[in-house]
Amino acid sequence: MVFVLAILSYVIGALPLGYWAIRRLTGQDPRLASAYNLGLENTLKRLGTVPALLAWGLDFLKGLLAVWLGGQWGLSWAVVFALLVYLGHLYPPRLFSEGALLRGRGAGVLVGIIFGLYLSGLAYWLTLAVLSVAVLALLWGRYASLAVIGIPATLALLLTLEPITAWAKLAAWTLLLATLWRYKENIGRMLEGTEPRLGEPPPLPSEKQVVCAFMIHPLTIDDLFQSPRFRWARALVKRGLVSQALVENLAEAIRPMKVGELRGVKTADGREIRCHLISAPLLPHQITGKPELAAQRAIQGARLAKELGCTVVGLGAFWSVVGDKGKMVQEAVPQIEVTNGGAYTAGTVKAAIPGILAHFEQTGRKLKDATAAVVGANGVVAFGIARQIAPLVGKLILVGRNLERLEKSASTLKQNLERKGQPVPEIVTTLEMAAIREADLVFTATSDPQPVIFPQHVKPGAWIYDEGVPPDVDESVKEVPGVRVIPGGVVRPPGAMTGNLDLHFGEGAVPACLAETMILAAEQAYERKSLGGETKSENIQFFVERAEALGFRVVD
Repeated sequence: MVFVLAILSYVIGALPLGYWAIRRLTGQDPRLASAYNLGLENTLKRLGTVPALLAWGLDFLKGLLAVWLGGQWGLSWAVVFALLVYLGHLYPPRLFSEGALLRGRGAGVLVGIIFGLYLSGLAYWLTLAVLSVAVLALLWGRYASLAVIGIPATLALLLTLEPITAWAKLAAWTLLLATLWRYKENIGRMLEGTEPRLGEPPPLPSEKQVVCAFMIHPLTIDDLFQSPRFRWARALVKRGLVSQALVENLAEAIRPMKVGELRGVKTADGREIRCHLISAPLLPHQITGKPELAAQRAIQGARLAKELGCTVVGLGAFWSVVGDKGKMVQEAVPQIEVTNGGAYTAGTVKAAIPGILAHFEQTGRKLKDATAAVVGANGVVAFGIARQIAPLVGKLILVGRNLERLEKSASTLKQNLERKGQPVPEIVTTLEMAAIREADLVFTATSDPQPVIFPQHVKPGAWIYDEGVPPDVDESVKEVPGVRVIPGGVVRPPGAMTGNLDLHFGEGAVPACLAETMILAAEQAYERKSLGGETKSENIQFFVERAEALGFRVVD
């Protein structure tokens, strides 16, 4: 009989009573109003006090009832039933999962478990001690997550001293481990200082606040250790106790998580923009080498962004080429707008190039005598650069993948320059990257997920403007004497932006693709988002104009 009831306790835990209640009363998906993501105050605001408390109360009753059933055979069985009901809540059968393998973190269930244990013989002082630790943790740290974790932690410690069976004590410690695993994201955010505190909920989109998200990834193994949740592994890797390969393999099992936040961005019209930084800790070669895994993580990141209350999520660096440059992500998560940031990235070129050319001439070299190369010239962005610099240089090399299209573009370019009465340089079209070795200036804007320019392709002293997303220029090029690599698409948002991570674009600066995410969310012009490989000229112009109006400035 006890084994039948043990199975029943798991089923009780699996019943999505709170989910059903909120769905029936509000019509909303409670997963998009989680207190663990949005804070208690925002959850009550979104769902209403009565539905939210009813859902919590139903979870409380699940824990209480299941543990009380086990308590009919003594306190030891009650502890085992406590573990089963909690596991049922966290990992329900697909029949009860509403399409999701995981549900809420079960705070109500855990509190119900404690009262169920009290009814099953847990001493009054032990019950009071467990609940007191939770309350004190809430008052001290103002983290609801810390208070909930304190419940099974205190219970496991105190039951170690109680005269119950060894397997019951093991069940109590397993309950703690299950709780820690379910709250691992919240623990990481507490370490990083981005977990919602009681009384300080994160902002929700409103007339005065814009909330968006941006997916990032570590560029190197050292980048991975920026986050306090992974920092402990740095010493182990450096001492050779843990291999980098093992760290990378473990990273592939980690779902996207919030690792940081950008604050203090204030637009010219007085609105505040907050941007959540979301990361799945895959390195560039893992993203490009395992496209299916990368697409899955990007989709999960977009879902997390929606759960955080965001209206737009941007795909940064190597994420921007995942899933057909964001198209698959948007199709999988239609509830949030997805952009790869290509339009404003292209728009920053027009603003930055005049300054770059002026600095180049200040070195004593004349543009009219210089040879310039444009890599990726079959694309909209790169050919736009070619049109801009053609009348200023002596020779122009166009490098692309389709020679016929390149020659047609070169012919059109010559005709336009002649019609306008502007100087016409010598124009060379080629598919060979080696041709750029004679160039004094190189402008590159491909969509290749791997670097395309290496040391053997550039001459000493060349200036390279890299507009590629991800970068087109391999890191080793910087070792060529006199070569200057200028990252394209760097933007300074308005206001006094602060953040907890180094994005490698300089203090107070962000990549243009992140800036596009902010602008898209602020303007709510979702039809302008960048998806796939095509970049429309009208969208480029839109972001250039709106960025200027909102106070974003291109760094040259």
